[in-house]
Formats: sequence, C-alpha cells, structure tokens
Amino acid sequence: MKTENNLLTIITVCFNSYKTLEQTINSVLNQNILNYEYIIIDGKSTDNTIQIIKSFENKFKQKNINYQWLSESDSGIYEAFNKGIKLSNGNWVSFLGSDDYYLKDALDIYSHAISKLNLNVDLIYSNVDIVDIKGKKKDVINGNWSWSKFKRYMNIAHVGAFHNKEYFYKYGYFDTSYKIAGDYELLLRAKEDLKTVKIEQTTAIMANYGASNKQINLVLKETLKAKNKTASLGFLLCKLDYYIAFLKYKTKKVISEIIR
Repeated sequence: MKTENNLLTIITVCFNSYKTLEQTINSVLNQNILNYEYIIIDGKSTDNTIQIIKSFENKFKQKNINYQWLSESDSGIYEAFNKGIKLSNGNWVSFLGSDDYYLKDALDIYSHAISKLNLNVDLIYSNVDIVDIKGKKKDVINGNWSWSKFKRYMNIAHVGAFHNKEYFYKYGYFDTSYKIAGDYELLLRAKEDLKTVKIEQTTAIMANYGASNKQINLVLKETLKAKNKTASLGFLLCKLDYYIAFLKYKTKKVISEIIR
C-alpha cells in the first residue's frame, strides 16, 4: 500500500443508498482542489446504487482524480471502513456517510490546515451542521476535544474529520464487533494521548435520519461498552451516562413532536 503525504483519502460506505448517494458523490467531485482520492465501498446493493457509482467514473477520470469502488457483501459499516483504509493511498483519511455531504471548500480547508501542521496530530476535525430529511438545519456539532469530556461522550463529529493513517497502524483498525459506535471506540483507544486539531469552520453536512438516529438504544449500549472496556471508565458511571443520554434523547424527541 503506497502512501502519499499530500494526498487526502475520502471513503464512503453505502448499501442501497441511491436516494442520497448522488449528492454525496457530487460534493466530493466538485471540490476546489485535486489532491485527493475517493473510495466507495458498497455492501452489494440491490437497488440503483451501483449504476450511480458507475456514472461518475468518467467525471473523476476527466479531473485526474483516483476514483475506485468495490461492491461485495460485508458484516457492516466497520468492515467496509477497514476495506477502504486498506485500499487507500493518502496519509489522511476521512469517512463521509452516503447521506452526508461536504461543503464546496471543505477539502481546501482541510488541505490548508494539514499543510500548516508542525507537530504530530492524530485527528483534525471541524464543525458539522445537522439537517433533517428536508435539508433544514436542526443542530450543529461544534465541540472541542478534551479527554475529560470525550471519555464521557463523543462531542466531536466523525463525519468529515481526517485521521492520520499512522493512527491505524498504531492502534489498529475499526472493531467489527461494533455496529454503530465503532468510530467512537477507535478514538478512545489513545485515551488522553489523542492529539487533535480543530478547524473553527463548518465543512460538512450530516443527515440526522441515518442509522444511528434509528437505533438509539444500540448506540447507547455500544457507547457504554466502549467507555467501560476501551476508556476504562467505571461501569456505574457508564451506566449513569447511558440513562442521562437516553433521557435527553426522549425529551428532545417529545419536544420535537409537540412543536412540529
């Protein structure tokens, strides 16, 4: 696997995503820079997803951007992420959901920030806007990483953040026993030694109708497991966080129903 220091790798994992994938791919294709590659890992879709993926091959080729895709069965999103990492050539890797998308200057912002780094960094991240199914902004993820906060809850956005590939060599790839909180578990492995840089700009838009929103109980259970086993947080404290997060989610949902 060849690694190029000035190359960004974006990985999108999808399965039966034809309704949203075109917007996602276009947001990558229409970036202002060219020093990136795009990898799509499909879980053997049965709808029109593959046709959409194929329709972009010439467009990326015309811009001389490496665009590769793979379609085969997998055990879930984290096995697919791992496949993408192993295919990647870049030194910095991002994971963009198949119903999420970049703002037009996102990669330019990241490329510039990475070029200015003068220390070893594991993760560089930005603010991310959350929208509903109609595209209306509902919230923003704009937290600042600190171990004291991060070991209790994930307060930064995985979407659009770029991981130094050296992190995977040091701490391993995604744990495929997780179905939905594996991105959080991965970053917990470094504990307080995780080195991050934040860009105080918004680079990506994240849909709030994805898998994690539909499976909130699984998210919370896997988060509890990750905090207890990987972050070595006490079980009782993890359980307390679980109930607090569940209560907040139910309260927000009730309020949303009332004001709809």
